[in-house]
Amino acid sequence: MQTNVERSSALSAQTAIWQGNYDKLFIGGRWVPPATDRTFEVISPATEELLARVPEAVEADVDVAVTAAREAFDNGPWPRLALDERIAVLRTLSAELAAHETDAARLVSAEMGCPITLSTKMQAIGPRLLLDAFLDLAPTYPWRDTRRSITGQALVTREPVGVVAAVVPWNAPLLITMIKLAPALLAGCTMVLKPTPETPLDSYLLAHLLERSGLPEGVVNIVPAQREVSEYLVRHSGVDKVSFTGSTAAGRRIGALCGQDLRRCTLELGGKSAAVLLDDADLDAAVAAIRAVSLRNSGQVCSNKTRIVVARSRRDELHDRLIDLITSMPVGDPFDPATEIGPMASRNHRTRVEGYIADGKSSGASILVGGGGRPHERGWYVAPTIFADVDPNAKIAQEEIFGPVLTVHTFDTEAEAIEIANNSSYGLNGSVFAADPEHALSVARHIRTGTVEVNGNPVGFAAPIGGFKSSGIGREAGLEGFDAYIEIKSFGLPAATYAALA
Repeated sequence: MQTNVERSSALSAQTAIWQGNYDKLFIGGRWVPPATDRTFEVISPATEELLARVPEAVEADVDVAVTAAREAFDNGPWPRLALDERIAVLRTLSAELAAHETDAARLVSAEMGCPITLSTKMQAIGPRLLLDAFLDLAPTYPWRDTRRSITGQALVTREPVGVVAAVVPWNAPLLITMIKLAPALLAGCTMVLKPTPETPLDSYLLAHLLERSGLPEGVVNIVPAQREVSEYLVRHSGVDKVSFTGSTAAGRRIGALCGQDLRRCTLELGGKSAAVLLDDADLDAAVAAIRAVSLRNSGQVCSNKTRIVVARSRRDELHDRLIDLITSMPVGDPFDPATEIGPMASRNHRTRVEGYIADGKSSGASILVGGGGRPHERGWYVAPTIFADVDPNAKIAQEEIFGPVLTVHTFDTEAEAIEIANNSSYGLNGSVFAADPEHALSVARHIRTGTVEVNGNPVGFAAPIGGFKSSGIGREAGLEGFDAYIEIKSFGLPAATYAALA
């Protein structure tokens, strides 16, 4: 089946190994025909043109993929290799990712509209740096240790959990794939990866790079599928662990399905994070950070700080700066290096975001900038919008919009600022800005989220991320990222055997 990739002006690279036919699925280390002739149409969110048609996996394809992963785990070499040998294979993958960063960035920009300058960093370089962080951390993880007490001697090991079903979203598909794939594979697990219909193309690139890295057959299998087939994968008796990133509503469904069979699951879900600007905050620095961490990926990042909580004494100053910020951020072609706000990833998602803007306008909040209209006649664009004087309990302040929409809230005391920041069913991320970083840290300790950035400083890939409350269960990245893919096993030992191991 010939795709339209070559005909798309957005995908003009001549040497990309992903160009060509998307007529097979990567299962068992081979490119195999799908069970049916059903396909997805991958549409450019910037031009609304057809980019490619990709096979739509059905239940029969999932059965084959899980069987391949099961065989690779139960009888294949991967879980039985020494850690150093697994590391060597994944270091080769890292080199392949480095060699194909341009391909990865252009693919994700084409699929979901991420501005290319950001895509190069976040969607292409980011996955490799994340993999490298896990490779550096893996030798320091406590894969085994000995413990002695007056009641016995034990060898405690951390063994691979088994076959992992990884369900990834469309907003950062390769990055989020890597935050699951790297620790799972280093632990000795095998995987069935389920990309979304919106962004399956980058998974084809990944499959080619895995082939070139020398990964044994069946260790990673890839089945792009719709929601119903995703549920079939989550419920599959051959799956030991589910790792999901996506909406809280979908996470609740997956958690319920896993709970029925006591299947292990990790859920990294939504957010409605707050940036708290204390009365002595450097507003220029804070707004520079807001540019990067509140409107990143056109607002389509779960950790974006979309509620701006500012001291009342600094309200007007901040408003002026936010207006200047939005007017300085070009909205347009994601392949233009100057673009900072691209389209929404799908037509349906644009409709959803526009619905929230309409709700905000009817709620009585004032519009600081934006508030309606489409910046371009073609493509799924939304005008960046900031609402001011927003009731902290308003729908636009409580629900995840996942678009270029921010709300601004004012406070009189730090206790009130903390209360507003914590007034959310989510608890994924947040930030605090103050002249004194120690003061900012003291306030940050009271914010009930899995991550809090002090004066805009990120935690990096060596630290765990994840959420409190409805933002999920479990942690990803850092040493703690391995915990999701292991089972702990204890062996009671005779004293002499223990002494030899200790």
